[in-house]
Amino acid sequence: MTIAQELAPSEGIDQDVTFPPSNLYSDEPPLETELHLRQIILLFKCLEWLWRDRNDFYAAGNLTIYYSPHQRKSQDFRGPDFFVVLGTERKTRKSWVVWEEDGKYPHVIVEILSDSTANTDKELKKQIYQETFRTHDYFWFDPYTLEFAGFHLVDGEYQPLQANEQGHLWSHQLGLYLGVHQGLLRFFTQVGKLVPTPEETAERLAAKLRELNIDPDTL
Repeated sequence: MTIAQELAPSEGIDQDVTFPPSNLYSDEPPLETELHLRQIILLFKCLEWLWRDRNDFYAAGNLTIYYSPHQRKSQDFRGPDFFVVLGTERKTRKSWVVWEEDGKYPHVIVEILSDSTANTDKELKKQIYQETFRTHDYFWFDPYTLEFAGFHLVDGEYQPLQANEQGHLWSHQLGLYLGVHQGLLRFFTQVGKLVPTPEETAERLAAKLRELNIDPDTL
């Protein structure tokens, strides 16, 4: 199977198609609220810190994914709020261009809901992620109502994930739970520990030093 056929199996792409340039800039609109921005940055920061020694993944927020060689944009679809691609080089990108990334699509996608995007995230985007992207784990979260749901791809169709006793949902791809903590969506380890930000890690270390009667400010 050619990359062109793999990218859009239902579109009948000609093998001689001329692909657009690969250095496309992201074309995402500004985020709707400050809370949306804080949520995306939090997910990104925590995963990057947790996997700081890994070089085999790419995580981004509010970045366009170009997947159709027929056009640079789609009027019906914008980039995910947060996504992770596994088994790829960890480097800065202007956008995610599928045909320049060995045909890889996101393995995990998180959408942050708002009044204007909720229906699209729950219907159109969910369908695209299921049928075209074949993204294994899809989550959505509303930072105002705290609505939280997740799905895992089983035999080509999304099946709802069942929450554990803490209300967390397991991401098969990340090997982490996602759950609501103090009004924000966070990552949790397999044993339920909160994945910290670099700042939270430093604060915990400072607190531990103070318990040992060591002033961290003097180090």
